[in-house]
Amino acid sequence: MRSIIFSIIFFICQPNFSQIKTPRVSPATEITQMVGLTEIKIKYSRPSARDRDIFGELVPFNKIWRTGADNSTKINFSTDVSIGDELIKAGEYSIFSIPDKNKWQIIFYSETDLWGVPRDWSDDKISYSFFVDVKKIKKDSFIETFLISFENITNNDVDIKIGWENTSVVVNIEVPTLDLVENDIKNVMSGNPSSSDYYAAAVYYKQENIKLDKALEWINLAIDMSDSPRFWQYRQQSLIMAANGKYTEAIEAANNSLKLAKDANNESYVKMNKESISKWTKKLKSVY
Repeated sequence: MRSIIFSIIFFICQPNFSQIKTPRVSPATEITQMVGLTEIKIKYSRPSARDRDIFGELVPFNKIWRTGADNSTKINFSTDVSIGDELIKAGEYSIFSIPDKNKWQIIFYSETDLWGVPRDWSDDKISYSFFVDVKKIKKDSFIETFLISFENITNNDVDIKIGWENTSVVVNIEVPTLDLVENDIKNVMSGNPSSSDYYAAAVYYKQENIKLDKALEWINLAIDMSDSPRFWQYRQQSLIMAANGKYTEAIEAANNSLKLAKDANNESYVKMNKESISKWTKKLKSVY
């Protein structure tokens, strides 16, 4: 009798212990992007339209949406960031949204271990909330599968694009790269900086087009401190000199880079230096 009861229970419960693996209808994904010195991670699931009307139908207007499928969509910032005038503290948040025809409300929610929108939703757990404009997508650019992507990446900001069907919204995230690098530069320069430190700081200032006079001072120190400067170092020196309007010195540095690039059979640097020498020579002629 006991064995019969066991057999019945086994067959009743068997579906709960299936060994068959099937794919999720909305596959999960994770994307990571370094923006300057800040790492941003997003985990979300990707439902597809499958001939359904999405916004206003499958995803109702003016109701809280999980911004994806299955588990709540999560975003993690390794440093503090800014959205508009609002400072967002480093850490992980669930992303919820309230879509409408013309604007979406984006909500960063402090609780992250969630399946969809929590039944016990609490406004007290809203860490940040802001609005973004809706951008309509042309028919030939229809987004079949829900997509979150990083776009227009710079050292100081990035656009996070959320798109599905014929609709997209863009959230611009600003990161504190300038402050982080400046603090690092101050700490290193107050100690015993090497030629590599001077070089890195000078190239960074040139890249950001700031403190070009200091960049010139430091790139010259980097070159002077190097026993055998390489062609890419002379290349950066020439660019920083030109950025300071010192075209004669820039041409001399570019010629140094050109010679060493030829010796190294680096055609890319040969080409870049020749083009720069030609351009700066014309500038000098126009001055005189």
